[in-house]
Amino acid sequence: MRALLTTFSWQELRHHPWRNAAAVLAVMLGVALAFSVQLINASALDEFSSAVRSVNGQPDLEVRAVQGGFDEAVFARLAKHPQVTLASPVVEFQGLALAGDGKPGSSAGDSQVPMRVIGIDALVLPTIAPALMPQAAPGADRFALFAPGQVFLNAAARTALGLPAEAPAGSRETVQLRSGDAWRQLAVAGHVAAGGTALAVMDIAAAQDLFDQGGRLSRIDLRLAPGTDRAAFTAALQKSPDWPAGVQFAEPGDAAERVSNLSRAYRVNLTVLALVALFTGAFLVFSVLALSVAKRAQQFALLGVLGLTPRERLRLVLTESLVLGLIGSLAGLALGTALAAFALKVLGGDLGGGYFEGVAPTLHWSAGAALLYGGLGVAAALVGGWWPARAAQALPEAQTLKGLGAAPVQSNGHWLALALIALGGALAKVPAIGGIPVAAYLSVACLLVGGITALPWLIALLYDRIAPLFAQRVLPMLAVERARRMRGTAAVAVSGVVASLSLAVALTVMVASFRDSVTQWLDVVLPADLYVRATSGGRGSNSGGGNSTDTATFPPAFVQALAQLPGVARTGTLRTQSLQLDATRPAVALIARSLEGGATQSLPLVGSALAVPEGQVGIYVSEPMVELYGARPGTTFAPLADAMGAVASAKTKPGFFVAGVWRDYARQFGAITMDARDYERITGERNVSDVAVWLAPGAAEGEVQAAVRALAARQGGGSAESVEIASVGQIRVTSLRIFDRSFAVTYWLQAVAIAIGLFGIAASFSAQVLARRKEFGLLAHLGFTRRQVLAVVAGEGAAWTAIGAVAGLGLGLAVSVVLVKVVNPQSFHWSMDLLVPWERLVVLCAAVVAAGTVTAWLAGRAAAGKDAVLAVKEDW
Repeated sequence: MRALLTTFSWQELRHHPWRNAAAVLAVMLGVALAFSVQLINASALDEFSSAVRSVNGQPDLEVRAVQGGFDEAVFARLAKHPQVTLASPVVEFQGLALAGDGKPGSSAGDSQVPMRVIGIDALVLPTIAPALMPQAAPGADRFALFAPGQVFLNAAARTALGLPAEAPAGSRETVQLRSGDAWRQLAVAGHVAAGGTALAVMDIAAAQDLFDQGGRLSRIDLRLAPGTDRAAFTAALQKSPDWPAGVQFAEPGDAAERVSNLSRAYRVNLTVLALVALFTGAFLVFSVLALSVAKRAQQFALLGVLGLTPRERLRLVLTESLVLGLIGSLAGLALGTALAAFALKVLGGDLGGGYFEGVAPTLHWSAGAALLYGGLGVAAALVGGWWPARAAQALPEAQTLKGLGAAPVQSNGHWLALALIALGGALAKVPAIGGIPVAAYLSVACLLVGGITALPWLIALLYDRIAPLFAQRVLPMLAVERARRMRGTAAVAVSGVVASLSLAVALTVMVASFRDSVTQWLDVVLPADLYVRATSGGRGSNSGGGNSTDTATFPPAFVQALAQLPGVARTGTLRTQSLQLDATRPAVALIARSLEGGATQSLPLVGSALAVPEGQVGIYVSEPMVELYGARPGTTFAPLADAMGAVASAKTKPGFFVAGVWRDYARQFGAITMDARDYERITGERNVSDVAVWLAPGAAEGEVQAAVRALAARQGGGSAESVEIASVGQIRVTSLRIFDRSFAVTYWLQAVAIAIGLFGIAASFSAQVLARRKEFGLLAHLGFTRRQVLAVVAGEGAAWTAIGAVAGLGLGLAVSVVLVKVVNPQSFHWSMDLLVPWERLVVLCAAVVAAGTVTAWLAGRAAAGKDAVLAVKEDW
């Protein structure tokens, strides 16, 4: 076998390097894209998890509130518990930081950055979270960590604030922090080793006093006595009658697990999209080897006569595909590593999803991932080479040597295609497995393979009816008849284009549908002209943490004064809070907003709203709440009642009736909306985090914004920067820009897949026109000019790619239905309306047909020269 590879197979590679290079390139790009995405996501997740561990430490249990904080009396109770050996109280919140003495709003105050502030007890911290232990700067008082007005920054905070990595000797550094309305100036007394995003650590008592957190804690980290049963310990406390409602226990790894769960669907979908190029590469390997086997049919037959068994012929072709796969996979792993390193340096670990904002990870190279994706590249090449290898095995030797035989074509191909398509339809109805639409991905694969398997049948079905239309026109007739008579060869040549075009069509339809649905959603959820938000820190992202609006609010007096400003017609309010309904899942957003005119006008409802029974509170849940928490319309949602019972001002626990479901593309893991009046009645809380402003006719937007900032400066401690103001147009543009950034990777993947498919067309036609030089010579002897011969070749290219475009369009539309109606709901728990951008798809298909035609014409130029006339000389 080795001798055949170094002689017989090597000669084929040497004579057709570009054709084999196309297969290697396809495998290389597929492996590189998938491996780089895996490295980027794994590196970002590792970095994020490491930062979470450094901040949270390694306690046995964590005590947290379902929403906000809880009374510090819980700490006193747990610290005295006989099974608790150590209890570490923590206060944490998101704020804004400002370096030096600059005033907010001035040129020096433009460097405001989000800052996570953590108050700790340094006496008990070292054994649980040593990375958070403050380290005093050289020359500083060693008791500074207990002093009020002192803060310790990590490396990310110093970088964000523009401070040097180490404080110069003898210098005095200050930083201003804000959570709520007022800025507090603190002295930087040292540093902490914790990694991750910008972090400021200070004494817990100082944090409580400075930022109005007196008597409140955010969490308690517990170290239990050896041999303590955690489940029994937590159950006993939660069942005790005096245990406060809304305070729950969590495992220490739940925070990292929440982030992993939150980004998992995005990461898996991105990886599957990256494997599109590898999927296309498998068809290109199939195309290259099928044409190679067809061209070398007589040589394989001669080897068979000389003693090479059919099984050995099968092994020889599979070994050729293995070599192509190994070369492509090794090159792909190297390219993927380089791409990942470049992306992490330039883009960070986000890739547009918003899950790892602020994380600057280093590359974590994984041998296991390299073996996995390298193996996938080799497997794709072997799968692509299996059918050509079977064709070489089944060659009838005597007939092939006489030029009378070819690889037998199975007559039941269309039945296999129909079976695969039917199986794909059945798999599309299977639920997700572990939150991942595995069956839906298999459904897409079955639809694509089944559709490509049906290509010969489709070519015969279409061109048998078209052929009579060109019977009186010689050049088109020759092109159509060859596609019709050689439909097996045509199917092989265009299989790569069909695979890539169908996936490009599917992704185009999915992105267009999603973008249109997001646009319609923005029209409903943004009815006002201006939106005013209270700011105490960065905006929430997909990281699964709390929103900044949990701590930044406007008092009722501010809202009333704003409504009286000149140019303001009316206002609406909104209050957002995070609810940790499940410790293993990201937080759910509780939104209390004005529902004037009813939920039908204020929310993008899916279906109609139900009447709320007497004595219950109507709530409207987003689609993920239905899937993840079972909050179905017409039922009472008990988890919210348990969570709100902790803050309810009423004596009886309220009942919450799910009156409707609405679309929310901003919060993947769920949101609950209730009327602001119900929220105020239950909690007694009248502060709001956002105010929607409708302008009076003829009012100038700029003047109203200036008036709002002036009002904030008067009522917000002298700072006009305590509010963020955005027009509805700005929010729409920003939202759609974020959307386009999130799907930018898919556009590149589509382009790569189509380029690989067209490269396969070029390789196929190049091989065929060289093998058909006798045919072109005969046409020349019959009086065809070189221009007419090229027209025939170009016509064949148009005929072949046209059927490929038709098949790719049909398959792409079928796959898009699976992506829109199955993959997206199962991955992200939201639905969208199907929108087919026909103009864009027609342009895409026309471009593929034009590219295929030009490619065939260019390939035919070399074979239609003067040497073609002499190519028939050996038959004289």
